[in-house]
Amino acid sequence: MITSNNTDFSISEIRFHDLHQNEIKTAIELIQSVFDEFIAPDYSSEGVISFMNYIQPTMMRRRLRIEDVFIITARDNNEFVGIIEMRNSNHISLLFVRKEYQGRGIGRRLFEDALAQCRETNPALSTITVNSSPYAIPIYEKLGFRSTGPEEIKDGIRFTSMICTV
Repeated sequence: MITSNNTDFSISEIRFHDLHQNEIKTAIELIQSVFDEFIAPDYSSEGVISFMNYIQPTMMRRRLRIEDVFIITARDNNEFVGIIEMRNSNHISLLFVRKEYQGRGIGRRLFEDALAQCRETNPALSTITVNSSPYAIPIYEKLGFRSTGPEEIKDGIRFTSMICTV
């Protein structure tokens, strides 16, 4: 297994599972940690507050009760190392991978697993969208996304709308 000193590991050692309601607090800890390090520095205080409100436990629980929202986690042993949230079977609302696990295929695998679930719901699915933070644009480009317009700011959150043909 990987340790904080970036020892090699096999992605086959990582387990991918749907998030359960009782795991929301742990999921938020992962999201907040990655957000604070990589995304928050590019946001205004209004944007940070807006994002923190979005990931509040009550908000996540409410979203998980909606039929077209699901969350998949990546775990190394019992530690959450990655997470993706999808809505409407075609939009990525959250995608985060812990720093020491980035660049090792976990984000791609989360995306592929989410895409497979979306196709089960909608076999005619042709595109996936995301509103990417400035930090994540190159990551989404590696996954096949392209920008559909200039950067925007809404409620202090900086993002670029992107689309991927699947």
